[in-house]
Amino acid sequence: MKQIFTLGAIGAAILIACAPAGAATAKAAATHSAGAKAGQTQAGKQLDLLASQYYDAVARFEPVGATENGDGRFDDQIGMSISPAMRARQYGLYRGFQNKLRTISRDALSGKGQVNYDILAYELGSILSLEKFPQHLLPIDQMDSMPVTLANYAGGQAAQSLTTVKGYRAYLNRLNQLPAWIDQAIANMREGVKQGITQPKAPMLSALPQFKKLASATPEASIFYTPITNLPAGFSAADKKALTAAYRLTIDKKLAPALARLATFLENEYIPAARTSTGWSALPGGMEWYMARVASQTTTTMTPEEIHAIGLQEVARIQREFGVVGPKMGYTGPANGLPTWVAAQEKYRPFTTEQQVIDVYRELDAKLRTKLPALFTLTPKAPLDLRLEPELSRATASDHYTAPAADGSRPGVFWSVVNDPKQYGSTGMVTLFLHEGQPGHHFHIALLQELNLPNFRKFGGNNAFTEGWALYAETLGKEMGLFDKPEDYFGHLSDEMLRAVRLVVDTGMHAKGWTREQSIQYMKDTLGYSDVAKSETERYMVWPGQALGYKIGSLKIAQLRARASSALGPKFSLPAFHQVVLGDGTLPLSLLEAKVDRWIAANK
Repeated sequence: MKQIFTLGAIGAAILIACAPAGAATAKAAATHSAGAKAGQTQAGKQLDLLASQYYDAVARFEPVGATENGDGRFDDQIGMSISPAMRARQYGLYRGFQNKLRTISRDALSGKGQVNYDILAYELGSILSLEKFPQHLLPIDQMDSMPVTLANYAGGQAAQSLTTVKGYRAYLNRLNQLPAWIDQAIANMREGVKQGITQPKAPMLSALPQFKKLASATPEASIFYTPITNLPAGFSAADKKALTAAYRLTIDKKLAPALARLATFLENEYIPAARTSTGWSALPGGMEWYMARVASQTTTTMTPEEIHAIGLQEVARIQREFGVVGPKMGYTGPANGLPTWVAAQEKYRPFTTEQQVIDVYRELDAKLRTKLPALFTLTPKAPLDLRLEPELSRATASDHYTAPAADGSRPGVFWSVVNDPKQYGSTGMVTLFLHEGQPGHHFHIALLQELNLPNFRKFGGNNAFTEGWALYAETLGKEMGLFDKPEDYFGHLSDEMLRAVRLVVDTGMHAKGWTREQSIQYMKDTLGYSDVAKSETERYMVWPGQALGYKIGSLKIAQLRARASSALGPKFSLPAFHQVVLGDGTLPLSLLEAKVDRWIAANK
């Protein structure tokens, strides 16, 4: 992208310096400068207003998404984005925003304003490219659904705060809205069956126990009653009584019957009618749909074939690294057999309790705090907390990060998923924490709320940058001496291999006709362990393209770092490079590349 400069005060100063002396010339130049500033201010105001309107429209449409991103203004709403009528109105709004954006002069904006303009233009274009595809007919899967998300909020440890009476009432309001959402979801899925647009059967069979577990015989047995069992001692007796009665009534009369309807519908009607095919290309218009998702998730114009080839190249490269690290661990077999050998070693499963697992992460966190200042000058102010995943979602969840609250009321959180501590492997813990904790997601996502960005950028983003940065952050473990133990470096390589394999199997299933079983077998053969092959494959089946952003984004950041280091030589500063990458928040990869190239040119 070519940088466009405006003729503001600097341009006027050049005009004055180069012009013949005289009051008339100086006055004319000053008048030009004032006009340029006025134009920039007017265009900037128009853009700021439009960006604010756009973000608020998105947050009201997906208020739970706003909560997840740290914006608590709509914590009492769940939205009805799966309603066909609501969805149509929303896309009409997006088209209106796009048309308004085109009336704003980009040339009249400041440098930061142009970045905001370009990202908003990109985001609107990406959203509208998906309008014709009926995602609303697939409202539920084993990875993501409104009932499970709200159930995970019930403990008060997730994205929605439950520490005040107001917070309790906001959550209760969401529970009151959930039955209508469930009935709309059922209606959508029935329509999907008619149109041949359903989730694959296998992932839905995996999801069914989750939804059965949400149903309860009594209000007190419901997970949604958890806030009442955890009522803060500081609440008044009157508030406790009122909240208890209200939660019991909502769960008994509204929520429990709706959850029972959903579980029955899934088991008796939807799963029997669900498709037995694997890839998105099996759906009506599915290949075009998948291509649009690939573009959205990678922020590139790469084809599935190109991505598949990169995946195979990365798999081969990492297997060569296995050949180097294996002997250091005592392994003497072929390189591709190293993961299987490691998985069989009891010494790499040293835990007996959940607490032991989280204690290791806390020790690692403390060690990182001493090492990160050498690599970063731009760091978030928000603290990072470490917690265990709630029991309800452990079976299908992966270790993950949630953003801090924008008002500082909740820290960023690294969630560790420990289903069986005796089976929890130690080799991948360092690289996992670098990704999900710091300097991965925490350094990027927490910073978003501290950079004085417009809300649509503070609480938004794209998958390729977000996951690409976190995967790139894993590689920094080598520079910090965190992979000195060969088993920890193997853990890093093993996780890198998973991300490379994702490029192969995601494109394989959705664009090249691979079956679920073919993907599972490839993952078992290449990764050397079978415990995640099924769940990961089924994740890619219902989230096509999402898993591509990790490797594509990290490869781009590594490529830009190598380019900057080569061009700048001794002038290259790694902390400065990291500040360039993170300092404007989340960018589509093309805009990030243009930004780094400008930084290189300015520092040569």
